[in-house]
Amino acid sequence: MELRFLEVLRYADLLLWGALLSVVLATAAGVAGLLLGILCAEGQRLGHRGLTWAIRAYVEFIRNTPFLVQLFFVFFGLPSLGLRLDALSAALIALVLNIAAYFTEILRAGLEASPAGQAEAGRALGLRRWQIFLLVQLRPALAKVWPALVSQFVLVFLGSAVVSQISVEDLTFQGQFIQSRTFRAFEIYLVITLLYAGLAFALRRALLELGARLFPWQRRGA
Repeated sequence: MELRFLEVLRYADLLLWGALLSVVLATAAGVAGLLLGILCAEGQRLGHRGLTWAIRAYVEFIRNTPFLVQLFFVFFGLPSLGLRLDALSAALIALVLNIAAYFTEILRAGLEASPAGQAEAGRALGLRRWQIFLLVQLRPALAKVWPALVSQFVLVFLGSAVVSQISVEDLTFQGQFIQSRTFRAFEIYLVITLLYAGLAFALRRALLELGARLFPWQRRGA
């Protein structure tokens, strides 16, 4: 058994590269998805019927279809409309659209939980509308829903393993490649599983610590 694991570990460089790509891809999608989620959540609160309907339709479509189907639509379907993307770009776009839909609902709940008096106080102090949104409404809302955002990000990171189906060379892709060379399915997928578990735990802890630094009053229970 030890010799089998040593044979797998000969490909440690590929595993590390795949793990790095998985983390970078998920992080880029998380940052872009958070920005898009903020825009969509605020767009729903503006009260414009057409905009609200469009955002709700987008959110419901994403939340009620498998990510793998969304990925295939972006990579295989869009070329029929003349938009050809390489595998990595298609994976990133699909991940952003997916995570932003979930972030939208989480952020909307956080923003709606903010007391109306906070915005009124901001206006009384002479703050502009964008200042009220960023400083008075958004930051406290982010503080309230940060754990939920982190949990959703970790779920999307783990779900990103399916991007290997369009030949993105992430951790799962590298595992499949190594297994095809060594025929050590048990050993390689055990290593892959442990790597995903370790990375998910590390990402969760790092993001929760980031939240504690960004919103210190939450740690104090304020």
